[in-house]
Amino acid sequence: MNLSELRPADGSKQDDNFRRGRGHASGNGKTAGKGHKGQKARSGSPRVGFEGGQMPLYRRIPKRGFTNRNTKEIIGINVSVLNRFEEGAVVTVESLMEIGIVEKIQALGGNAEVV
Repeated sequence: MNLSELRPADGSKQDDNFRRGRGHASGNGKTAGKGHKGQKARSGSPRVGFEGGQMPLYRRIPKRGFTNRNTKEIIGINVSVLNRFEEGAVVTVESLMEIGIVEKIQALGGNAEVV
């Protein structure tokens, strides 16, 4: 397979110039592909995330005092600080803590990433 032989999957590409609702003879007239009646056939259908009157997910989760336990706190280190290390030395989190560049990792219980 070459780059010149690539093409989109069958049925994935549609013409942007397709005219809906222009009579029965067009093949997509009358209901214009929306079926008969129902909420989705009307104009002004509900917004994304609408759950039909049920309290939506974005309002059910807590807004205060919630911390995701899977997040990592990222600690930025300037490149100029790395000049304290010898030439060819391997820089690890432990070595940064020994010198005193990084202090937060101890308080976080190791849930941090050094960038």
